[in-house]
Amino acid sequence: MLNNWMAALLRPLCIAATAFFFGITCAGSFYYGPRIQKERSALVHYKAQLATAHAQLIEAQAKVVIQTEIQYRDRIKIVKEKGDAIIKETPIYVTQADNDHFSVSVGFVRHYNAAFTGELAGAPAKSDREPAGISIAEIAEVNSHNASVCWQWREQALGLRAFYRQLRLQRDAVTSSHPISGKLGG
Repeated sequence: MLNNWMAALLRPLCIAATAFFFGITCAGSFYYGPRIQKERSALVHYKAQLATAHAQLIEAQAKVVIQTEIQYRDRIKIVKEKGDAIIKETPIYVTQADNDHFSVSVGFVRHYNAAFTGELAGAPAKSDREPAGISIAEIAEVNSHNASVCWQWREQALGLRAFYRQLRLQRDAVTSSHPISGKLGG
């Protein structure tokens, strides 16, 4: 189909084009090869720095966890022991004579229970004026227990707040002292 003279003309042109593209490819690999290797090396170095900083952060946070746990666990234990001591003293402050003299009505019990459930006690009833059969000493013990638990929760909440504050400080200290500052965590 092609004339011999056209094929003879196209053959050297194809060889020259192939040689040209092969030369460009070789020159490109010689030119860009070291640059690519340098960027890969920088990436490996960056990943190593990131792993080191992450390990430092985890270690610092583990120390915070241990310190906070020890400090606030002991504080909660002390609060619980004090609450138990207060409950044991109930008979000193509320005697059997007090129990005999004062009575607790069913309405009081309904209202007290409603306060702890967060629901309204409902409409008043005639039975609300009847004695509930619960001594005021029992109420004093329950109230002391509830107050003790509230104090324990308070200590736990303070401990959690200190814990998160210390974690944030450790994270900030590690990220600010590291060359890839700002690349770690929140």
